[in-house]
Amino acid sequence: MIKKFLFSTLIAICTLSAAFAQTKTKESGKELNDPDNLASQYFSQVMGVAVDATSNLKLYKFIYEWIGTPYSYGGNTKRGIDCSAFTKAIYDKVFNTTIRRNSRDIFSMVDPLSKEDLKEGDLVFFKIKSRSISHVGIYLGDNRFAHASSSRGVVISNLNEPYYSRYFYKGGRVLESFKKEFTVE
Repeated sequence: MIKKFLFSTLIAICTLSAAFAQTKTKESGKELNDPDNLASQYFSQVMGVAVDATSNLKLYKFIYEWIGTPYSYGGNTKRGIDCSAFTKAIYDKVFNTTIRRNSRDIFSMVDPLSKEDLKEGDLVFFKIKSRSISHVGIYLGDNRFAHASSSRGVVISNLNEPYYSRYFYKGGRVLESFKKEFTVE
């Protein structure tokens, strides 16, 4: 219900903006009546990420469609999904990259990063009450990340929350050698 309302609001904003925009004004090099810019502003407000951090609209649209999906260990559908399947789906659909299916195996595919070096689309890994990696999510910017939480389902959380700050292990950027070759025919 909330998703429908938010999506309807986005459509209304885009429609009103297009109807009333008679002159092109620029803000930070982006036109205010540009639908992609409006969508970026919307997703940045809904997800709590700064507008300038929302460069990958496809990523934010994908996450938005999954928000609220319940957690299910081993699941990989909108009826229930776990953290690694959610991350794998994002990489498949948004980045056209195939990654492995569990968080420990995914970590073996990345160049480890500190929290300070994370960029949008990087992965974040956690050792939650374990000596080995047990959780993964995708970094969005402004210390926010999307993941499938075992208690709340697909959500956006902040790395500075005490729980995630305590269990954060490392960030990671998928190594080029693991990325699919993508060519347009």
